[in-house]
Amino acid sequence: MIDTMDLLVHAALRFTAAVEAGILLADDAGVLHVVGSTSERASDVEETELGAEQGPCLDSYRSGQSVETPDISAAADRWPIFVQVAEQRGFRSGYAVPLTLRGQHLGALNLFFDRVHALTDRDAAVAQALAEFATIGIVQRRALQHHADRAAQLQHTLTSRMLIEQAKGALAFQRSVSIDEAFDLLRAHARGTGARIRDVADRVVNHHLLI
Repeated sequence: MIDTMDLLVHAALRFTAAVEAGILLADDAGVLHVVGSTSERASDVEETELGAEQGPCLDSYRSGQSVETPDISAAADRWPIFVQVAEQRGFRSGYAVPLTLRGQHLGALNLFFDRVHALTDRDAAVAQALAEFATIGIVQRRALQHHADRAAQLQHTLTSRMLIEQAKGALAFQRSVSIDEAFDLLRAHARGTGARIRDVADRVVNHHLLI
């Protein structure tokens, strides 16, 4: 994901008039983080946005709309801290594009320019295309991670179930009781010791625990 975001911000420089670019992504709690930038000065400005909670990228993320800043100095009343740092880093205008899908806000792509009114219609179209590409990549990655997590949970459940069945069989043999009675012994021991039934089963099967 980090490599993909890095490729995207550098593509923004290659195919638009932007001199720097960066991407912010929201975590599961909705907190934004810088995940890609073309330079330290771009990172500085974006970190300033996050720290001061003001700036075009934040507004774009929150609203789900593109935010054009044709003259950064003219936005001093709106984003005083952001404007101060952006101008110190040599930026004169900017363009922020949200990463959204079906109403879900994922982050934003930020383009910075070294002159005012630099954004062209072509630049805006390219930025939108890059933002859509980034959104697709993020959603696909999260979907894969979700499926991987579910598969791991299922495998853990199946392994636990097999372990418990083995423990029931071992106890039934050791104590000459039925399978149901063996499970009652497992459960009673788990409750009495404050352990999980799976852990008790593991000790019965792999560590020869006698109940």
